[in-house]
This record gives sequence, structure tokens and C-alpha cells, in this order.
Amino acid sequence: MLELHQLTVAYGQARAIWDVSLRVAQGELLCIVGPNGAGKTTLVNTIAGVLQPMAGRISMEGQDITRLAPHRFCAAGIALVPEGRRLFTGLTVAENLDVGSFLPAAKARRGQSLDEVLALFPALKAKLAAPAGELSGGQQQMVAIARALMARPRLLLLDEPSLGLSPLVVGDMFEAIRKVSAAGITIVLVEQNVSMAMKVAHRACVLELGRVVAEGLPQELMERPEIRKAYLGV
Repeated sequence: MLELHQLTVAYGQARAIWDVSLRVAQGELLCIVGPNGAGKTTLVNTIAGVLQPMAGRISMEGQDITRLAPHRFCAAGIALVPEGRRLFTGLTVAENLDVGSFLPAAKARRGQSLDEVLALFPALKAKLAAPAGELSGGQQQMVAIARALMARPRLLLLDEPSLGLSPLVVGDMFEAIRKVSAAGITIVLVEQNVSMAMKVAHRACVLELGRVVAEGLPQELMERPEIRKAYLGV
């Protein structure tokens, strides 16, 4: 579904991603892990169209989308849940969800999508009329994921969804991610909680200083002592 070919991304003259090539199959959940500053957020933001690569190519379902305008990435089937959630805190939960179904194809199925995300996050049913800024951190993260799903993406990008959440909420969050994956949506997950991420992922990729240093099945990577110690924090 998604293919990155020799992707290089820079902030001015400072390169953050170096010649990264990756493939993500239809329905796969790929987890990207690595130390702080490895380039994980830069990579997902580039896949989402937030950043333009310096070199290389991004293909989505066989179509080259590298130079699309940023707002066209959503129409190409890609949705991003950014680090820090970035909700419209003065709007209600329902209004935030409506923003996710802005494009005509998603708007036509807004009712169905709303039913689906409320089934995934039942705690939001009683919060639809509440301002998003008044919700707990865990509930705000639910809204952020639900808003992205309202766009009915084929590829969902999740950047640090467990950041700042309590252990109990983190467990619920990863269970929701597992259900989204089981529904057939392709997912690229960036996550510092390596042990939880590895449990839900089909495949994992380790970044260091903007380069892919290891890639494979989660269990295989977790069994490699040098990978566990150097990159996975376990």
C-alpha cells in the first residue's frame, strides 16, 4: 500500500531522514521505534504531507504522491493523529469529529462513521456536547483518533498516542488500536512505549539518527540483545 523510496528530509541544511526505504502492506500495522531524535515524527509527518522531502519518493497504492499539496494527502486516503493531539479545544467533541469528515466522500458517510468511532470509544458518547479542552488527556486522545477515523482513511498514522497517559488508559488505547487494525485499516505507529507497541504490531522498524538500522518481526527484534539494549530501552 505505502512505499517510501530513498526518502531524505531536511530542516534547512540539517538532514533528519537519510535515504529511508520502507514498504507497508495493505492491512499491516508497522511500528516505528527508536531513541529520541531518531526522526520518527519527521518521518510520519512527511508521509502525511506536513513536510516535503528533500529527495526520494512516496507512493500510496501505486500512485506517486510525493509532491502533492499537503491538503491533498487526506483525499489520497491518509490521516494523521499528531503528537500532542492538537484538538480544537474550544469546539465540542462532536464539532471536532465533524472536522474529520470534511471531505465529500467522508461527509456522505458521517453518520456511519460516528457510530463506528463511538463504538470504538464508548466513553465519548456522553461527552459529545462538551468542549474538547475540558476532557481528560485520555479522552482527548480518543477524540484525536476518532477524528482521524471520521475521514475514513485507508492509512492511519499515529504519532505517540500513549504520550502522557496513565498506564490504565494506555492499555485501553492500544486495545482500540488493535481493533482499528483488525478492521483492515493500515497503520503506521510511532511509539515510545516499546513493549506495548511490539505487542500490537505486525512488523517493526528501528530508526537511529534518521536511518533504518533494523527491521523485522517484533518478536525477532525483541530477541536480539544488541537491539534491545541500544534502541528499545529494554
